[in-house]
Amino acid sequence: MKYELLAPAGDFSTLTTAVKAGANAVYFGLKEFSMRDNAKNFSIEDLDQINKICKKKVKKYLTLNVIIYNEEIKKVEEILKKVKGKVDAIICWDLSVINLCKKYKIPFHVSTQASVSNVEAAKFYKSLGAERVVLARELNLNQIKEISKVVPVECFIHGAMCVAVSGRCFMSQELFGRSANRGMCTQVCRRSYKLTDEEGRELKIDRNTVMSAKDLCTLPFIEKLKKAGIVSFKIEGRNRDARYVDTVVKLYRKALDKNLTKGEIKGGLKELEKVYNRGFSSGFYLGVPTNDDFSKVENSAATTKKKFVGKITHFYPKSGVGTILLSTGEINLGDEINIIGRTTGIEKVKVERLEIDKKSVVKAVKGEEVGIKLPRVRENDEVYVIKNSN
Repeated sequence: MKYELLAPAGDFSTLTTAVKAGANAVYFGLKEFSMRDNAKNFSIEDLDQINKICKKKVKKYLTLNVIIYNEEIKKVEEILKKVKGKVDAIICWDLSVINLCKKYKIPFHVSTQASVSNVEAAKFYKSLGAERVVLARELNLNQIKEISKVVPVECFIHGAMCVAVSGRCFMSQELFGRSANRGMCTQVCRRSYKLTDEEGRELKIDRNTVMSAKDLCTLPFIEKLKKAGIVSFKIEGRNRDARYVDTVVKLYRKALDKNLTKGEIKGGLKELEKVYNRGFSSGFYLGVPTNDDFSKVENSAATTKKKFVGKITHFYPKSGVGTILLSTGEINLGDEINIIGRTTGIEKVKVERLEIDKKSVVKAVKGEEVGIKLPRVRENDEVYVIKNSN
């Protein structure tokens, strides 16, 4: 069976990366009505370029999955009329959007925001015309298997999880006036907290990230998910960078296409630990999460980090050499560098030779323009040096 691997795209660099890494489909938002308002997102005018990148082999799903207010319905309708024929489906859950999709005969998938967690709810959305349902994240594998018998289902397999699970959180709105249900979450659950009594005495909690869930990672039990009737395996991360998308998509592509050995799973987890994560959890798939499923870090626990050092100034196709103008930091022989760009996606290179003014050097520093053997890159692509986090 060919499983659909669905990857996030927050901008053109991650979109290109996802396609190159082996995704069968991508999901993305516009600058309005997206649950990831902090991502760069796209405009309607970008859809033609998105289609050129995806061609016919990669499906395109547009997210219109926030709460919709009465005065916004006309605007949503205008968007849907403009995107018809340029995307493969709309991911939504508000009944006004569903109704408009039906009106203009645009395929739609029901978002996880609808919290579909039982067979009857799945049947209801199917009766409305839903081609697929993205299930609530509170379900275990047995529950998913039952629902998959009545409607095609999509499930998350990797990435951030919210303490409010399916996103019904009001903390961000309460503290900062930015609604999570409108895609503007400030992720206050990931912060460290202290307890204060009425007289002002403070108590720091032992593990003070008490509301910060670990990231979902299903790689160790991906074979069980394959047997649960899931048709689309979804990676979370429209706010993540091309490096994250490249690593995660490639590993899960391999896992969906073959049965991984224990050694391959162990090696894969090491690779996943290198990019953004807050520790890994099995979510609800194997049972209800426990205290061990809360993160011990506020931000990322990634074992490596990228440091911006400069941009590509020229690329010479015949010689396969690019020049980098260093605006900060340095590049040394033996360094691992990542080149990220709108059309390039991501290229990963081990630095084996550096040249300045046609002379071999062991290091290039801020202000210098250095030549390096590179795969196909483009002018103004960003260059990062990858370092251990410790």
